[in-house]
Amino acid sequence: MALVGNPNTGKSTLFNRLTGLRQHIANYPGITVEKKSGLLRLDGGDIDILDLPGCYSLTAVSRDERVVMDVLGGRQGLQRPDLLVFVVDATNLKRNLLLVSQCAELGIPALMVLNQCDAAKRNGLRIDAALLSKRLGIPIIETVATRGRGLEDLKKAIPAALEKPSLLPRIEWPECVQHGCVTLCKGLRDLGQGEVSQAEALRVLFDSDSAFACDVRDKVCLKQMVEDAHREIRGTGLNPGSAEAVLHYRRLESLLDGVVETSGPVARSHDSVDALLLHRVWGTLIFLVVMYVVFQSLYSWAGPLMDLIDSATGVAQDFARPLFGGMPTLESLVCDGIIAGVGGVLIFLPQILILFFFISLLEDTGYMARAAFLVDKLFSWCGLNGRSFVPLLSSYACAIPGVMAARTLSDPKARLTTILMAPFMSCSARLPVYILLIGTFIEPVYGPIAAGWALFAMHFVGLALALPLAWVLNKFFLKLKPQPFILEMPAYRVPTLRNIFHRMWERGREFVVRAGTVILAFSVIIWSLLYFPRDQALEEKTTQAFVEQAEASTTPEAVRAELENPESQLSLRLAHRIESAQIEQSYLGRFGHAVQPVFAPAGFDWKITVGVLSSFPAREVIIATLGIIYNLGADVSEGSEDLRTVLVNEKWTSGARLGQPVYTLPVVVGIMVFFALCMQCGATVAIIARELDWRWATFSFFAMTALAWLSAVVIYQIGSRL
Repeated sequence: MALVGNPNTGKSTLFNRLTGLRQHIANYPGITVEKKSGLLRLDGGDIDILDLPGCYSLTAVSRDERVVMDVLGGRQGLQRPDLLVFVVDATNLKRNLLLVSQCAELGIPALMVLNQCDAAKRNGLRIDAALLSKRLGIPIIETVATRGRGLEDLKKAIPAALEKPSLLPRIEWPECVQHGCVTLCKGLRDLGQGEVSQAEALRVLFDSDSAFACDVRDKVCLKQMVEDAHREIRGTGLNPGSAEAVLHYRRLESLLDGVVETSGPVARSHDSVDALLLHRVWGTLIFLVVMYVVFQSLYSWAGPLMDLIDSATGVAQDFARPLFGGMPTLESLVCDGIIAGVGGVLIFLPQILILFFFISLLEDTGYMARAAFLVDKLFSWCGLNGRSFVPLLSSYACAIPGVMAARTLSDPKARLTTILMAPFMSCSARLPVYILLIGTFIEPVYGPIAAGWALFAMHFVGLALALPLAWVLNKFFLKLKPQPFILEMPAYRVPTLRNIFHRMWERGREFVVRAGTVILAFSVIIWSLLYFPRDQALEEKTTQAFVEQAEASTTPEAVRAELENPESQLSLRLAHRIESAQIEQSYLGRFGHAVQPVFAPAGFDWKITVGVLSSFPAREVIIATLGIIYNLGADVSEGSEDLRTVLVNEKWTSGARLGQPVYTLPVVVGIMVFFALCMQCGATVAIIARELDWRWATFSFFAMTALAWLSAVVIYQIGSRL
């Protein structure tokens, strides 16, 4: 069975109540619209439930809405539902019934869920569900999905509706519409579309962008047939563009006569709240405060959990290392490649979960729609509108859920632009780089206030460039027309933790399964490039030089005694020195030396260059890479005092800047801006390729890398002269 309904009717809440954790998220065949399905277990057997995207009518605008028509029509290889369960908002019955009335043409058995009955009563509405059920000819169940009321009645009604199907009565169309449908059925059959039902002909007649119309190859002939039918409809005084809605609503007027009664004025308590939250000044200030609380909580709450995951990764590595005695390559692959890669995936899970906790909280309360309204003007000048707000907001935790959230945008060009702009938002993976460099070079010199402002500013560098770039892209290439921003302001509601935790579970699982596999694969690849080739002669040469240096300050016997203890400081320093030498001559190290002249105009030495190159699969890898390069080990963090001390004291060992500090303020700012703008995330590239294609993913990668490099060069060249 399929759940069908308008947005904000409680359809997803009902779906979660019916299926529990027996859910599966996938994509519809050939497209990237999410498909949520679950299992309802009843005494008589199991029922597959499909939660269709919310839509106001069968007129397809977005990809989500086209999917609804494909599923209901059994098109694109999709199974036609055996039962439709309409989830209707009791507080706005007439508008919700438009979709129900349209679906009557499909001839699919149905029942109706009259949800949010408690809110309808508070608003002074009394609905005679029995009378409405009699007129529609289908069962109607009254529910309050957020509290589980009516759920047992629904579970009893579903198998009964499957056993004794009830069909909705079809609308009696005027003769001009019936004649147009007959003509279209014959014409489409002649165009090779096979037998066409009246429901499909109606969609072509009233919706030129319908999925069925898009399948017709001879667009010229189809357009002529539709225009002929529209001319006949105009002759009766109807406008073809609005005739379907007008005729349906006329019928609904008679259907609802005596069904809905109002006792007293309808409560609109949210008007006074909206006067504040949507105010040009106060609403914007409240919005900024809300966003600050969200991001502050994101970092402060996720920090301890991320440290815990990091510690668990270290424990797992320490446990695994003794198991591979005498097999250093296998030990490094398992510990530094696979276990570190898994840890690199899971460490972002707290931020993903916390972000979606707040997004779900704001959506369920009704504030998210208000926030989208407030930022609409911020986006409108560059060709986007408030609908891009949620994808871009999601990208501040991770670009992956942000890119996937752009699926709901109706205009394909707006969706393309939003996806390309999402990686510019400063995701959580950039934060360790900011904290390391700001805490090392800015806070000790300029104080904590300047450090705080620097961290705040780095989160908006990408946004400040993304909006002008979106304007250029839309103005000169995509030529995206201004889009009217129409949205429904949902009523304020008390959120349900059950629903919130369901969304957190879904998004967390999706991140681990989809993005996690890509991140793990890239972690193993980067490990192999840093590990191979292993040069035994280099190890012996490095060891000899290290021992000679150590013996210069003590006796050879003392040095040998310390080196015989693998846990001694001298042994650990030697291991780090050898690892650093091996990395310098590894494939990635050699590439770093070769590419360093490209980054020289930005003030980067070969070590910074290797760190940058190693971070392309995942930005946070640079911290561990720098730890290895500077003989501190791979388990250093952005707060490591040893790493900060080494960076401060690092000097150029060759060239015109011999003996000068490597990390000057222009270099530090250039590195941070480079990381703020560069596409250093293999998982994001893969997600963009899946949502769009590899051409756009490749373009995004190289364009952002070039922009990041250019920005770092400009900052260093101008900053050095100042």
